[in-house]
Amino acid sequence: MIMRKGRKTTESMRSRPGDQPFLQPLAVALVCIVFISLVLVMGLIDLRTLDSTLVNDMENRGVAIIRNVHQVVEYHFQRLVQSQQADFYASIVLPFTEDAFSLRESLVIGLVELARRFDSERETGKYGDEQLASFATKETLWLIAFLDEQGNVTVKSRAVTEDLLQFAVPVVEGHEEIQINIFNKFKTGKELGLIALPFKSRKGTIILALDDEGFRYWSLRVSVQRAIEEVGKGPGISHFIVTDQSGRTMGQSGRVVENREGTGQMESTVGDTAGVMSRKIILGGEHVLEIEVPVSFSTGFAGVARLGLSRERIDQILKKEQNRVFVYMAFLVVITFLAMWLLYKNQNRHLARMQEIERQLHQAEKLSALGRLAAGVAHEIRNPLNAISMASQRLQRDNLTQLTEVMRDEIRRLNQIIEEFLTFSKSRKLEFHRHDLIELIKQIVLLISEEAESKGVKFLTRLGDSPFMISMDLDRLKQALINVVKNAMESISDQGLVTVSVEAEGKRWVSVRVSDTGSGLNPDEIEQIFDPDYTTKEKGLGLGLPLAHEIIRGHGGEIKVRSQKGSGTTFEIVLPMNT
Repeated sequence: MIMRKGRKTTESMRSRPGDQPFLQPLAVALVCIVFISLVLVMGLIDLRTLDSTLVNDMENRGVAIIRNVHQVVEYHFQRLVQSQQADFYASIVLPFTEDAFSLRESLVIGLVELARRFDSERETGKYGDEQLASFATKETLWLIAFLDEQGNVTVKSRAVTEDLLQFAVPVVEGHEEIQINIFNKFKTGKELGLIALPFKSRKGTIILALDDEGFRYWSLRVSVQRAIEEVGKGPGISHFIVTDQSGRTMGQSGRVVENREGTGQMESTVGDTAGVMSRKIILGGEHVLEIEVPVSFSTGFAGVARLGLSRERIDQILKKEQNRVFVYMAFLVVITFLAMWLLYKNQNRHLARMQEIERQLHQAEKLSALGRLAAGVAHEIRNPLNAISMASQRLQRDNLTQLTEVMRDEIRRLNQIIEEFLTFSKSRKLEFHRHDLIELIKQIVLLISEEAESKGVKFLTRLGDSPFMISMDLDRLKQALINVVKNAMESISDQGLVTVSVEAEGKRWVSVRVSDTGSGLNPDEIEQIFDPDYTTKEKGLGLGLPLAHEIIRGHGGEIKVRSQKGSGTTFEIVLPMNT
């Protein structure tokens, strides 16, 4: 008969000892990481929303400033147009200063400064008739002309009439420092506003003439500059510039950056134009929000107003809010890690208690099994004792030699029963040392091979050449493996084959498989194969497999059983290589 006994074990591969991670703290850590990430994302979204809100407020403020400048420009322009009929024909001593207050003086000063620029560039020999005509068109002048000391035209943008030359005669002859007739127009076939003034070297004269279009352009230009100086300056304003559709600067204050990249856009209405652009730029190390607004005026001129507002206040608010978010995140991370640490400590304490309860339960189960074994031992001992008693009674009348053999066999059987019982009930602490598992298997096969041959059982080994050095209690593990191999031999009733193989499973485990061609097990037998109070043997207690199971588990491994009735059985012993 084949002894099959044990604890509940199925063909499905159970998790090996040490493979189970500490799931609950890891799950809590994952949840905390997700929660912290969500809080961080929400904080960043809030910062972006705050930035967008503050920028929107700055854009609205900038649009309001540009609207005010636009209104002031229209007001000053109307004043200049109305003053066009006023008597402003006068002789003025140069130089004009930038402290002039009236709009008309500002217009005259602007034209005089333009004439002085022509004078400076003339000295470099830059201008010919064609260049001067192109520049006159660019500056919306009807005429630019250079006269020599005798009043003869040397360079001109167009033909100069005798009337215009007569207008410049007082300056040419040195009787006047400057001749101005801008607002009470000079009639010479065409109503023109005129300015005549000498070169800096006084060796010649410059004549500038404005037609109606030129007067309106320069009036608008003066009005824009005056409006920017009156309204477009203040705290937080870095620059203000207005350009026309041709890119000409109509007026400006502060430094201006030409290379800009847009970072935002909103819709608004200034004058008759919709669509406002805002850009974040760095100007002289300062972060600036530049607002660009299309503008149009009643004169028919259209252009673009660019206003730069300092982002210093916005950046301070955002920096404070960012610091608050990071402090909150740091506090949240500290609280999270503290909670995880407390959970880890609490889990370890409960785990230790569970392990202690499991140990006590195992001990109680072992004591209960020993109680059942004691009853079995008493039953098993009774049979050989009865046989010895009956044999002693027949000593007087029967063959003494035959009776002596019977008594010796029964005493040997009784001793074997007691040895099995004592071995199973005695628990000894395992002493681990590193040994070669392959060498241990070879020793076991050598010890059992002679007994196997006497029973008609052959051994086949697949061990390989590489050693498997593992930490083991050599004597106890040897005893466990011998029990498993002998169990395989005993399952073969006549002739058969026992195969022993060793192979690695990954980097952490080594598997020892003992397969036989015996009668096999049914599912009910597999369920009880490692129970100490279960056996199919007619003689003995059948404690070999329960003892092997305890030793293997003490080494941090496990035994798995795969079997089918009539087709043999395979015991797989899995041991850790890093115990």
